[in-house]
Amino acid sequence: MNSIHECLPVYFNRVRVQRFARRKKKKMHEVLISLAANCDHKKNLSEARQRLEQVLYSSCYTPELWTDAVGGATGQYLNQMVKAGTSLDLDALQAALKQIELDMGRTPADRQQGIVRIDLDLMEYDRQRYHLRDWGRHYVQQLIKLM
Repeated sequence: MNSIHECLPVYFNRVRVQRFARRKKKKMHEVLISLAANCDHKKNLSEARQRLEQVLYSSCYTPELWTDAVGGATGQYLNQMVKAGTSLDLDALQAALKQIELDMGRTPADRQQGIVRIDLDLMEYDRQRYHLRDWGRHYVQQLIKLM
């Protein structure tokens, strides 16, 4: 996992990732993923980063950002974003993100109670944006500025 300062030569990371993809004969996709947790904040984000490294390459994480809940939820969230490459297609990456959430204990019952152990949202895949409502949120804009 790279710190934000180690991500400055992003061009060189992309070249290395593209070379790796050519050797493996897989197409490399650029992605932007948001991470959030409202319980066991630091532990859950750390575990999610470790799990994400199994499907991402040249990951560049923003610093963590504390925010208040949005949309009627309670408590504080710890948020982070990662810009990275992956060889997974869109459906496989979304399935991998959901599997990580499940493996980390995310359940429908917790969701009903407002407990978010981990939330992994694919924000962008090869410059195609997802979770369009989230793009206008203040914390997303703050994290993007830190990339």
